[in-house]
Amino acid sequence: MRCAVRPRLMRGLFALLLIAGPVTMSHAEDLRLPRTVSVSATGTAVAEPDQAAVSTGVVAEGDTARAALSANTALMAKLIDGLKAAGIAAKDIKTTSFNVSPRYQNYKDGRPATINGYQVQNQVRILVRAIDTLGQVLDTAVTLGANQLGGIEFQVSGAETLKDEARKVAMTNALRRAKLFAASAGAEVGEVVAIAEEMAAPIGRPMVMNRGLTSAEAVPIERGTQTLEVRVSVTWALK
Repeated sequence: MRCAVRPRLMRGLFALLLIAGPVTMSHAEDLRLPRTVSVSATGTAVAEPDQAAVSTGVVAEGDTARAALSANTALMAKLIDGLKAAGIAAKDIKTTSFNVSPRYQNYKDGRPATINGYQVQNQVRILVRAIDTLGQVLDTAVTLGANQLGGIEFQVSGAETLKDEARKVAMTNALRRAKLFAASAGAEVGEVVAIAEEMAAPIGRPMVMNRGLTSAEAVPIERGTQTLEVRVSVTWALK
């Protein structure tokens, strides 16, 4: 009886192995990663800036914090009113910083420094939409009492629309490179799997103004051109 049962058991196990074998192979094929190619590329568009953002403000000092604040307030009110009269809209004038700090007197004989006054700084950001009037606006600001002039940031108002053209160029460049890689590997580019755009800052040179500028000096402005760059990362399936 034992000799009769054992062969049957062996035949049953062999049959199970034959069935399980194909299932295991099929499962391994399902887990195999799909073939893809990923490429990053850039596209650019060159434009001439048509507006500018200017940082300017007033620093005032006084023996007391109240005196410094009063002096600064009077100068800033004159500056803002004058800018509005020169054609700058109220929505294009924004306060960016306000600071009150003590002024110290240093002693050389080892005694600690003491406060001998206060300084108040108030700075605004002006958006000049008519860039041809930028030189006049700067002259007006200095004439009105602005004793701080920061950087000038040239901008392109229609930058997003121009970037659409740069995006098309970036995709064309990415596809060209993907086809090159695929052909070198003996494959073909299939459907797009993923597209991602990376943020890129405009390429241009900021203009920094001299804080010692006076209204009697000329204010030459050269806007130049600005390069808008778009970078994309694209993944294609390979056939």
